[in-house]
Formats: sequence, C-alpha cells, structure tokens
Amino acid sequence: MPDRQHLDDRQLDAILERLDRLCAEVHALNRRFETAEGLVRIAHELSILNESLQTLAYAALGQQGPQVRRRRPA
Repeated sequence: MPDRQHLDDRQLDAILERLDRLCAEVHALNRRFETAEGLVRIAHELSILNESLQTLAYAALGQQGPQVRRRRPA
C-alpha cells in the first residue's frame, strides 16, 4: 500500500487515547442498557402481579358488586 501514511508517536498516542475513551463510553452504555433491561423485566412482572391481584379482588367479591358509600355534601 504505497498511500499508507505513517503515524508518529504523538499521533498514535492521541488515537489510542481516543479509542480508550470510546471503549469506556461503550462500557458505560452497556451498563445502562443492562440496567434498563432489568427495569423492563421488573415492570412486566409488576404488571402481571397487578393483574393477578385485581383478579383475586374481583373473585373475593363473589357475585355481588362492591358496596360503595357516597358522602353527602355538607
């Protein structure tokens, strides 16, 4: 490759430093992504739990609807 340009030590150090910063940023993004995945799983499980609790609550009511007392305006 005759068009290949040679880098001096200073340029190579600058490139390596930039690569190190990019790697650190990718690692940080991966940690955030893993955390977000965990939160999505938790939200899904909470949704399922909420549906189950609602089903149990309606089953506990039986055939009759809930008894609601209304407040009279003062």
